[in-house]
Amino acid sequence: MSLAMLSSQKAARESPKGARLNKWKLFHTVREAREALGASDRGLAILNALLTFYPENELSEETGFVVWPSNEQLIARANGISPATLRRHLAVLVECGLIIRRDSPNGKRFARKGRGGQVEQAYGFDLSPLVARAEEFAAMAETIAEERRALKCARERLTLLRRDIVKMIEAGLDEGVPGDWAKMGRVYRDIIDRLPRVPDLAIAEDICDALALLHEEVRETLENHVNLQNKSANESHSERHKQNSNPDSQSESEYGFRNKSDVSGNAGETDNLHSLPKREMPLALVLDACEGWRDLAKGGSIRNWREFLGIVEIARPMLGVSPSAWREAAEVMGDKQAAITLAAIYQRGNEIISAGGYLRNLTERARDGQFSVWPMVMALLRARIEAGNSPPPPKPDDDSTGEGGLSVSPALARSLKKPRR
Repeated sequence: MSLAMLSSQKAARESPKGARLNKWKLFHTVREAREALGASDRGLAILNALLTFYPENELSEETGFVVWPSNEQLIARANGISPATLRRHLAVLVECGLIIRRDSPNGKRFARKGRGGQVEQAYGFDLSPLVARAEEFAAMAETIAEERRALKCARERLTLLRRDIVKMIEAGLDEGVPGDWAKMGRVYRDIIDRLPRVPDLAIAEDICDALALLHEEVRETLENHVNLQNKSANESHSERHKQNSNPDSQSESEYGFRNKSDVSGNAGETDNLHSLPKREMPLALVLDACEGWRDLAKGGSIRNWREFLGIVEIARPMLGVSPSAWREAAEVMGDKQAAITLAAIYQRGNEIISAGGYLRNLTERARDGQFSVWPMVMALLRARIEAGNSPPPPKPDDDSTGEGGLSVSPALARSLKKPRR
């Protein structure tokens, strides 16, 4: 005996008189409210078996509410569960208040019938709590159904927010839109890391609220950039039309620079590619020109091209260059030339508005055979000479590279000292 059993018996005594309810609809309601009731799957299978022993489709007081199957009959209709499992889950059904035990003096289950064949006294399992608590079960089932619908909507909203945020961040990187995309990506990852494999309604709604704030921030960043572009286009439409009429003219915003210094060298150097050195650019020469690249290496030392290329995955996210922009550059220029180009862009990062957009522009020029990394590196070396931070002086007849300093050919040394045209 327990307080739950006493409560069930009290509810059964207070059931409405003359009530007639379809037993299978009641079972469906109980199944929907299973979690709130604390019933188990095996317990519901046993309850289903008990209902099959009730002779009518409708539970009513006229027919009686007690069924008296033996354990062997219940086991057979409950898909052959063990006797110990049967006893355990029958106790669960009693504890949940779904059935009541009506035990005989000797503990057997049976019915005593009168002379007319009607049942006068039955000992077994009383199903009257199903009728007495029908409205309570229906309210539980409706609440659970509403929570399930709300969870489904929250998951759908979560999926849409995740998809939109990822696509907008990728669009911002691909289009070279100014913004702290690395930070937004970290915030997104931090939010998603809090999401369990199977979230409940409270967690799903909390994650949705956090993603909604990030979604608004990302969208506003993109919309502000679009509005700024539209405003600039309206204010200087005629000037932009004049610039666009010349296919060889590119605006500073296309190249992504804050000033007019071109990191790829002047036009004459770029157009006369046949006059540039045909041999591979020495690693030491690149490192002297792009000294900031060396600072990204572990220990501040780069000993070979493999270590040089390994810095790409560190510098690319820092510059806001999208993976697609880097892959395209590597396919067109080759891994080594694309890495040198990225190193030069990193060296001049303060002068470049959009590193990703500028890398795409150089990739297109390389595709058309109008770009070489030599002018970029020469421009950076010349800038160091003019700033009084020149590399070690070249040896007269040696064009090899070494870790102790940079050695270049006399012709290359003279080209560095030439005034820019």
